Amino acid sequence: MAARVLSCVLHGRSGPTRRNIQVDRLVIAGWTGRDRAALEKHIAELEAIGVKRPATVPIFYRASAVRLTTDDSIEVLGDASSGEAEFVLLRHAERLWVGAGSDHTDREVEKYGVSVSKQMCDKPLAPVFWDYQEIAPHWDKLILRSHIAERGARVLYQEGPVSAMLDPKALLELFAGAAGLDEGTVMFCGTLAARGGIRPSDVFEFELEDPVLNRKIHHQYRVQTLPLLG
Repeated sequence: MAARVLSCVLHGRSGPTRRNIQVDRLVIAGWTGRDRAALEKHIAELEAIGVKRPATVPIFYRASAVRLTTDDSIEVLGDASSGEAEFVLLRHAERLWVGAGSDHTDREVEKYGVSVSKQMCDKPLAPVFWDYQEIAPHWDKLILRSHIAERGARVLYQEGPVSAMLDPKALLELFAGAAGLDEGTVMFCGTLAARGGIRPSDVFEFELEDPVLNRKIHHQYRVQTLPLLG
């Protein structure tokens, strides 16, 4: 099993602590919307670019943990990939932690097979996580947001409450039952519809905002395009 060691800051009751965290498993949950109409909108926008409808909702894809990165840039083949802001769950030190990430995906490969596309691109993570127990009482107030660079401007790409997706407890129950996530597992937990449709950008910026505790998890990365020669 290939693992990834990430240097992260965990914000718990005793304050922030920097740790090197070994991640052994990466799970990417898709089609996690609570609202069936909003879920159908996201399915439709992917159908519009040639992606087949999922066999079940939600669905849990697997990808290699080595795809995870906290770097500020990634390399992709061609110009047909794009980011997706998501809240992320981490099981570490027998606790559940919440962070933010981007399920960066090759849209051309996605037309061929979603499972294959999940393995094609690195998955950027913000190197900061919050203790889930601290935010569980006001979970639905959290806001997920992303921006892209377009024609020289910073453009709002996604924005909405995490309540658009299944609650973490409900999602984990569907994935693993009462056992929950195994130690050393990261789970991406679904995304919001893109404003103006899915499209690539050289810069992708994402954040998870907690308006109750007045804090944000924020990360930005550049997309370096490698030539696609056939």
